Amino acid sequence: MSDVTLRLNGVEKFYNKGLANEVHVLRGVDLALNAGEMVALVAPSGAGKSTLLHIAGLLDTPDAGEVSVGGDVLSGRTDRRRTNARRRDIGFVYQFHHLLPEFSALENIALPQMANGVAKAAAEIRGLELLGKVGVDHRAGHRPAALSGGEQQRVAFCRALANAPRVMLADEPTGNLDPGTSDQVFEALMELVRGTGLSALVATHNLDLAARMDRVVRLEDGVLVQG
Repeated sequence: MSDVTLRLNGVEKFYNKGLANEVHVLRGVDLALNAGEMVALVAPSGAGKSTLLHIAGLLDTPDAGEVSVGGDVLSGRTDRRRTNARRRDIGFVYQFHHLLPEFSALENIALPQMANGVAKAAAEIRGLELLGKVGVDHRAGHRPAALSGGEQQRVAFCRALANAPRVMLADEPTGNLDPGTSDQVFEALMELVRGTGLSALVATHNLDLAARMDRVVRLEDGVLVQG
């Protein structure tokens, strides 16, 4: 695994910078994700892991340092360029699925592809392929309200991978599920990552799940440490 898909170099982030209540959230964070690698991000609540994920995913900008995706430095670029890179190269999964309720599971996966110019028929073929990988292709025509929590999150994984990104960023992706369902859904996520060769940074409080990934990084006092 030598191909670096995501790199953070010296990333700094402040809130209320220069004020009496200034908070130094990230203090020179360095991280490299390799293709095909799953990395667990572990941190206490309020430590800044969501901030780190948002910066890594080009949703927020660092106050210092660089963010590179596929070797292309994107921190400091225009909003349009970062948005295009995010749509093309990064998939997001959150604790809550955020599926569009008025559309079916398949439509939820096809729509991001169609927004990127893929024809509807081709988008649906890929959607069915992804749903098959996580074992819910038989639920393709159902709207989110008719799906179980585990099924909804599997669909959310597929949506995140719809445009074949280089990187998946997941913020507590199984945190809203019961332990048994959480384990099954995490297995589905691992199979998707392994089967596509992308890299994944997964924030989790579940140390058992973290231990099943390739490595663990911890955010402590704004700095990433291994293990």
